[in-house]
Amino acid sequence: MREENRKMQSLCLSDVSEVCLHGCCPSPFATVVEHQTQASKPLSSSAACRRDFASKTASSIFPNTQFTNHESLPSVHESFAEFTKAYPQYFDTYQVDQIRAQEYYHLSLSSHTCLDYLGIGLFSYSQLQKYESPAYRIASSSFPVPPQAPPPILDIPFFGVSFKTGNLKTQLLHGGPASELESAIRKRIMAFLNVSENDYSMVLTANKTSAFKLLAESYPFQANKKLLTVYDYESEAIEAMSNSSERKGARVMSAEFSWPRLRIQTSKLRKMVASKERKKKKKGGLFVFPLHSRMTGARYPYLWMSIAQENGWHVLIDACALGPKDMDSFGLSLFRPDFLICSFYKVFGENPSGFACLFAKKSTISILETSTSSGMVGLIPAEKLFRPVTESSGTDTEEDKLSAPSSISGSIIPVQASQSGRIEEGKTFEIQHAEITEKLKGLETTEISESEKAIDIIHEDNLKAKGELEFRCLDQVDSLGLVTISNRARCLINWLVNALLKLQHPNTEGVPLVRIYGPKVKFDRGPAVAFNVFDWKGEKIEPVIVQKLADRSNISLSYGFLHNIWFAEKYEEEKDKVIERSDETKGTYANKRKDKNNTGIAVVTAALSFLADFEDIHKLWAFIAQFLDADFVEKERWRYTALNQNTIEV
Repeated sequence: MREENRKMQSLCLSDVSEVCLHGCCPSPFATVVEHQTQASKPLSSSAACRRDFASKTASSIFPNTQFTNHESLPSVHESFAEFTKAYPQYFDTYQVDQIRAQEYYHLSLSSHTCLDYLGIGLFSYSQLQKYESPAYRIASSSFPVPPQAPPPILDIPFFGVSFKTGNLKTQLLHGGPASELESAIRKRIMAFLNVSENDYSMVLTANKTSAFKLLAESYPFQANKKLLTVYDYESEAIEAMSNSSERKGARVMSAEFSWPRLRIQTSKLRKMVASKERKKKKKGGLFVFPLHSRMTGARYPYLWMSIAQENGWHVLIDACALGPKDMDSFGLSLFRPDFLICSFYKVFGENPSGFACLFAKKSTISILETSTSSGMVGLIPAEKLFRPVTESSGTDTEEDKLSAPSSISGSIIPVQASQSGRIEEGKTFEIQHAEITEKLKGLETTEISESEKAIDIIHEDNLKAKGELEFRCLDQVDSLGLVTISNRARCLINWLVNALLKLQHPNTEGVPLVRIYGPKVKFDRGPAVAFNVFDWKGEKIEPVIVQKLADRSNISLSYGFLHNIWFAEKYEEEKDKVIERSDETKGTYANKRKDKNNTGIAVVTAALSFLADFEDIHKLWAFIAQFLDADFVEKERWRYTALNQNTIEV
């Protein structure tokens, strides 16, 4: 292994003139941080580490400094030197950079910074390629980026999705016909999450929202009349579950979060969870717990699951926002939730297509009601997507949507890779099928034969020696482990939060450019941050504008709506300034449930995947700093008008 590492470093040095920032190769800042490439020293205790983390960050990263001009920001190289002084343990995560360089080199070649979703893929980007040309491999995810275009992507999907309509309870109890590919994916996912097939059953769903809706339609809310959720942000999935449960007579309740740190209002949540029935058998309802906030990065005590179970609640764990190996620290065998939902993408940094998984504890399945629902899916091997139409065993169908029933064979939607990196919303099966048909229409016999050979190449390349399908991304995450991934994310997210708070408008009485919502610099915060950008007058710049401008700088961000915020009396004046209605933000955050309190705060969000590196977060920091220029938004609007681009409404 040591010999392989030496060879890798030699390859890095020969391929680039200036080596990576992350420790997989000798540091380019030899005169500054060379002595820090040694393994970081263990801390005296975990408690001391947590206690000193925030103060160490503040004292080590740009201490007593405020940046008022985006042109005065230190370069990425200078910033990295300060970063590694504060977090020398970051060098211990060099394996991540090696994986990114070899398996996800498109992220650097395209200069695309993906900070818009947490999640993990099944496969690596290099598995999508027909050939793995060394010309397209680079030493790391850092500088310099070779002046080459990304290699062409083989326009053949790994698998397609077949939509099903059926009985969730029956599927969980007895399963159904599944392809060899689907069976392999199911088995690998359960092993990755440490979920025992003896204790849990699983169904695949089209997405997270479908999973939540499916469970709500089958859960016996007539007998257990409560739905209690713990979310500090508006979620389409929770909205779908709430609407379905209300139609069945459930009482929907939500935890509240105290301003300004957005911590759970403990006393109120305890009252909602606690059962008033002492002599009778306790019947709570469905308790939906996300472990931590996908937007703010706030982590919640696992103790709430135990309290809910003790009071007769069925517990649903939303694991969609967890880090790749966070389930290792969850203690599934200890808490044993009744239901668990997670999602997987095909490849990170590409088209974020995939599916979700709904797990149900076998001893709990019996309480579910019999109902026919849509949203379940099956996975179709890639080679079957390219068979002639005459070989199809299904019948002609109308346009299949999640809201409309379909046959068990369902519609088949290819899960394709595209260099554009995103799925067009609302794209129907007919359109996708027409596109594939059009691509194949003009092929000669020899060309079709070549396509078949290409599929065989992908199939063979993704098989291990023992004949099993290779899930390279999951294998990579398993090899890295919880400690490496968590330490890396902790260093990056806390540097970013600290750096954003260092931005201040010039010629003002300390007007900050950025406001962070939820936890700030904190040892055990999650790898996500919610924030807003303000102009020199203290007026908030709409999150959608920030997101669009970031997208034009090749940075993918998200925006959302924080809600369920509780203000103490002393914050009433501040409440009037920060709270807005979701239906007043140009319809972006409109809430479909009329009876729900739809007040909150629209925010920009950034999330770091396990592949994120220092260049990613510095690039975001430098972009946000441009708003220190009072005319930045106006300049951008006129610049794109001059280029005949779509303008941003200001």
